[in-house]
Amino acid sequence: MRKKIILVILLLLFGAAILLWPKFHGAMMNHQMAETVEEFISVSDSYPGLHEAMETYNKAIYHERQVKLRSLADCEKSIIELKDYGVTDDVAGVLEIPVMKLTMPLYLGASNEHLALGAAQMGQTSMPIGGKNTNCVIAGHRGWNGADYFHYIDALQVGDDVIIHNLWDTLHYKVKEIKIISPSAVGELLIQQDKDMVTLLSCHPYASGGRMRYAVFCERTNN
Repeated sequence: MRKKIILVILLLLFGAAILLWPKFHGAMMNHQMAETVEEFISVSDSYPGLHEAMETYNKAIYHERQVKLRSLADCEKSIIELKDYGVTDDVAGVLEIPVMKLTMPLYLGASNEHLALGAAQMGQTSMPIGGKNTNCVIAGHRGWNGADYFHYIDALQVGDDVIIHNLWDTLHYKVKEIKIISPSAVGELLIQQDKDMVTLLSCHPYASGGRMRYAVFCERTNN
């Protein structure tokens, strides 16, 4: 009888551990992101040459009409290596979405590694420094290992704020349009002439395995 009771207790504890693990792991991920954001904000180095390289890249892909953006697979690799300019932690900025109570580190290149750590600028789209004729497309998981990430992206509405803190400045954007698009609809991610944009992108519907994409198009304000 005692062995049966012990076995039942162990099974209950095991079951509880399985149920609680996603929340525990999610809390760990959130803590890790918070530490990364705090470290980024505390940096005072201007990283000479990096801003110019990003501006040059943004102008180049605009004039080339983003010819290398053929599929979402082309977005995984970063064109600019931050480590070449002395950025050791690979973080290019911080994404802040007040209505979602979300603050995430922002990486260059939407690789699996970067998407597991936070939000990621998609390669072959504009760098997160703003400017005329730019559209920085930022991808994020619709929840990841218990952490929310872009889980509640559908809470965003037209007029809501989206903020980018890069290494030099804070850029303010407002949501202008929301669409459900196909994963292959790369044309929706292109730079729009004369506009300074940020586009948020995540899977839709939630937990669908990426059947469609939820796209939030934002334009720069004068803040």
